[in-house]
Amino acid sequence: MDEYKLTLRRLALRDDRYIDELLREECANTKLSGIDARSHALLRIAALIAVDAAPPSFMSAVQAGLDAGASYDEIVGTLIAVMPIVGVARVVSAAPNLGLALGYDVSEAFELVDG
Repeated sequence: MDEYKLTLRRLALRDDRYIDELLREECANTKLSGIDARSHALLRIAALIAVDAAPPSFMSAVQAGLDAGASYDEIVGTLIAVMPIVGVARVVSAAPNLGLALGYDVSEAFELVDG
């Protein structure tokens, strides 16, 4: 059986042992996903945007992306890529959180412009 078919079956049946293995360690998750580390990190950032995650959640995903060779522009580009799917409100909410994870305080920048 093709690997992707087996994976779909395991997930659809909620194979708890398989799911636990996927969730156990981030590096194992990256390897088992079959996706390169850079793409994996960008996908995780996109998912965080989609679920309106809290600011600390972005830190490790952004660091993983940077460590895997993603540029700041590519990381911020995930906001644009997911906007048609998740909507403008989610992207507007996520932008400052993503900025903080990249070391840029968007709110502070607004205060400087206003001042």
